[in-house]
Amino acid sequence: MDIGAIRKEYTQSGLSRKDLKRDPLAQFSLWFEQARTAEIKEVNAMCLATVRPDGMPQVRTVLLKIFDQQGFVFFTNYRSAKANELADNPQASVLFPWYDLERQVRISGPVEKISKQESFKYFTSRPRGSQLGAWISEQSQVISGRSVLQTMLRQMKEKFKAGTIPLPDAWGGYRIKPVSYEFWQGRANRLHDRFLYQQDGDEWRIDRLAP
Repeated sequence: MDIGAIRKEYTQSGLSRKDLKRDPLAQFSLWFEQARTAEIKEVNAMCLATVRPDGMPQVRTVLLKIFDQQGFVFFTNYRSAKANELADNPQASVLFPWYDLERQVRISGPVEKISKQESFKYFTSRPRGSQLGAWISEQSQVISGRSVLQTMLRQMKEKFKAGTIPLPDAWGGYRIKPVSYEFWQGRANRLHDRFLYQQDGDEWRIDRLAP
């Protein structure tokens, strides 16, 4: 299969320094809302990159659930592969691939667990089925088949058939605390607009990058 000729010109928009907010979180908020308005599918989906102890990078898609001045929060099993990687090297990068708008945002920084209280607050907002799922899945572990999950689901439905489902000990949130943001806008002839925000004390330095 020859895929070398697959090509698309990016012509929707451009990005100049005068368009940028001084605060990268404000710029992200603006683009995120524009992506929501454009009805981008899974607008809060982000590709999360971590590194294994042997140096092999790993990437997967997770969902952003909170973002504010404190950072960007996602939730997972604390015994998962990503959790083990973050325990060894608490640094990560995420990428928001908003292809329909010919945009990408990349954010990097150190990662920390959020408090159990914060995790419980979000956990109780999830649909009951998702709460049960957090108790069932030993994320990233080998299982013999889907029947294992179905059996455990029946057991958990019975166990928690009445009342509030408690927060699993091995489930909660991580917060990425950004030290850099890159905003990427596709342009014609592959001469894309790229702006990098880097933390410089209490301020953010903004540099245009070559495409």
